[in-house]
Amino acid sequence: MKRIALVLSVITAPLAAQWLDYPDARTPRTKDGKPNLTALAPRLNGKIDLSGVWQAQRTPASELSRVLGTQFLNQQVDSNDLTKFGLDIFWGLRPDEEPIQPAAAAVLMQRRTSDPPVTKCLPASVPAGEFVYEFKMIQTPQEIIALSGAGDPARQIYLDGRPLPKDPQPSWMGYSIGKWEGDILVVETTGVTEAAWLDFSGHPRSQSTRLVERYHRRDFGHMDLEVTVEDPKYYTRSVSFKEILNLLPDSDILEFVCAENEKDRAHMAAR
Repeated sequence: MKRIALVLSVITAPLAAQWLDYPDARTPRTKDGKPNLTALAPRLNGKIDLSGVWQAQRTPASELSRVLGTQFLNQQVDSNDLTKFGLDIFWGLRPDEEPIQPAAAAVLMQRRTSDPPVTKCLPASVPAGEFVYEFKMIQTPQEIIALSGAGDPARQIYLDGRPLPKDPQPSWMGYSIGKWEGDILVVETTGVTEAAWLDFSGHPRSQSTRLVERYHRRDFGHMDLEVTVEDPKYYTRSVSFKEILNLLPDSDILEFVCAENEKDRAHMAAR
């Protein structure tokens, strides 16, 4: 857990600017015209519609400080844009409680002296990207497209009943299929490249990693997300954690190009 302060202190959080204050006619509103975030969740062909711009609920500074120390908050100027599970999927566990295999411990040790992929303009991938950057979901009956506000490749979640590929070519966003269990969308993802970190602490994944996400939009403005990571090569048991996603109403994501106006790399090289 202590290594997070070093890793995050060098990250430039590429949160894209929002297309603010453009009223969406589909957004329910209160009498004063403000978005009604507790209204009923919308539906598409009888299924809950997950479309919208979402952002994981931010972890209070008090909790970050309690676990990481006040020095971390002093170093990390964008601490208001951080979430605990984006930092560490084992948040709340002592290092000796983490269910990691020796192979994972070796990778973590190696990554103590390296920076996350995003510092090299590579994708944050899943699930880390979902817990740090805002993203836009566009739902159709056949698939859901997720667009990252940080410039990650578009993610495609197929809902047409196809199986996962048996021997996928590794990619940064992997291969995802979804199915509905009542009002909960269950998404299974495999085939993510091993170069993608599970979190900004550097927890690794292997080619056998299976990621399962359960999305439940409980009302118009709030969605519960439960993530389970299964990887017997690196972990002695499956890892599960929950987070709340909040809708950013009347908003959008804009184009983000990582290397454009980038000024941090020279300082990182001298660190």
